Amino acid sequence: METQGTLYIVATPIGNLEDISARAIAVLKQVDLIAAEDTRHSKRLLQHFAIATPLTSYHDFSSDSEVKKLLDELVIGRSLALISDAGTPLISDPGYRLVEMARSRGIAVIPVPGASAVIAALSVAGIPSDRFYFEGFLPAKSTQRCKRLAALAEETSTLVFYESPHRIIACLNDMAAVIAEPDKRKVFVARELTKKFESHFLGSVLEAASWIASDENNSRGEFVLVLEGRVAKLGSDIDELMRKAIDTAELLSAEVSMKRAVAVAARLVGVRKNALYAAMLEKEQ
Repeated sequence: METQGTLYIVATPIGNLEDISARAIAVLKQVDLIAAEDTRHSKRLLQHFAIATPLTSYHDFSSDSEVKKLLDELVIGRSLALISDAGTPLISDPGYRLVEMARSRGIAVIPVPGASAVIAALSVAGIPSDRFYFEGFLPAKSTQRCKRLAALAEETSTLVFYESPHRIIACLNDMAAVIAEPDKRKVFVARELTKKFESHFLGSVLEAASWIASDENNSRGEFVLVLEGRVAKLGSDIDELMRKAIDTAELLSAEVSMKRAVAVAARLVGVRKNALYAAMLEKEQ
């Protein structure tokens, strides 16, 4: 019986070509076939690194028969690499169906990690990243977008969104209209990460909306938004989970330092460490 091939999920640069890993280049050179979201876009990347591996198309609109052809290649022992236009495949990019079907057939699926706009933005945002929720793209229409933002408004974890240039102003304006304290709630705006005209802005949601509107260049390119999670306030509106975390931290603080008590309580109860620490300080005051 022939050995089945391997499906590699390969991360590619999100802008700066130097961000590709040596392992990614080696895998792309050694596999039998590369499946790409946009073959015209990916061809430039492959040519830059002298990768001559045959290229085929795979995207969200690929038919079942096209997916089956890729699976058939794997079944007969040929290796395949899946890449997206930029970053890590399956993170707001095509690939789920192919990976699911490959796993259902017992085909090995191996990650080749690398650039990801989500992680890149979180690492430089200056907003807590110990717990975060990745939402991806919000709905395109304002009504649905506001409805989704309202559903996320009480989330205490940091929130991460992708946004396009033609919706960035409307998105921030809707965010300011829906969430509590838009003049205080911080958001980090990462524009054109790792590219020539990369820029960052950190401030309140209202300030970010003003920054985008102040210069038409600020609304060009691709965006990642990192929104600070809601900090629970002591009082009648504090959620039950945070109450439990505070009680746990207070018990632990009799035996260990507050910093250690907060870290342990946050992990046990499942709340954000920074939010719990802020709540403890507020209660002490």
